[in-house]
Amino acid sequence: MNKLANKTAVITGGTSGIGFETAKYFIAEGARVIITGRKEDTLKEAAQQLGEKAIPVKADVRSLADLDQLANQVKEHFGSLDIIFANAGVGYFTPLEAANEASYDNEFDINVKGVFFTVQKLVGLLNSGASIILNASAVNAKGMAMGSLYFAAKAAVRSFARSFAAELGSKNIRVNSLSPGIVRTNFEKKLDLPDGAFEGFINTVVNSAPLGRAGKVEEIAKAATFLASDDSSYMTATDMVVDGGWMNV
Repeated sequence: MNKLANKTAVITGGTSGIGFETAKYFIAEGARVIITGRKEDTLKEAAQQLGEKAIPVKADVRSLADLDQLANQVKEHFGSLDIIFANAGVGYFTPLEAANEASYDNEFDINVKGVFFTVQKLVGLLNSGASIILNASAVNAKGMAMGSLYFAAKAAVRSFARSFAAELGSKNIRVNSLSPGIVRTNFEKKLDLPDGAFEGFINTVVNSAPLGRAGKVEEIAKAATFLASDDSSYMTATDMVVDGGWMNV
């Protein structure tokens, strides 16, 4: 226990799903955590559930002004930072011919721009030995009908981990991506799929994965905790795939 004792962390999109569960694990291991979200009421409720070691900061990762304010809040509350979990993301399945500029911008502004500038705005606050975790997805090396925008955005996140790691290694800062497979969270409600379509997608993935089941949110949180801790001190530029084997078979 206490693998993250005296550590400070930021988790974007920390009000639900993987982000919220990871915040629980970080706190249980001794960390103090800033969680971000776009909705004030949801953010406050999540922080209350997490307890006194959780600090809510309202921030939209698409807004550089919000990310500047996030960095200011980190300075005010922590002074410096040990862990960044760039977790906030969305996913929409859009047919090629139906996609428009707005759908493209929404997918890439949150998943790609948001991740890049979250790291850029906070990297100057990181201590030596810090860990950056980027939430990619097991789709980052796959292709699927209607998935072109989402899959490409997550491939970009995976690519960021490689280049950030190469750039920050001399500062003793590690950067890895974490690629979950199918995990049942409220994320599925954001996919904008017709009724029954998500269940079909789950069945397709689960039936082709060696473990033959969806993942549990705590399984992803445990992986994130490992990457945040010194247990992974010799890991950087790696994509940790936690997907029941789907991506690699």
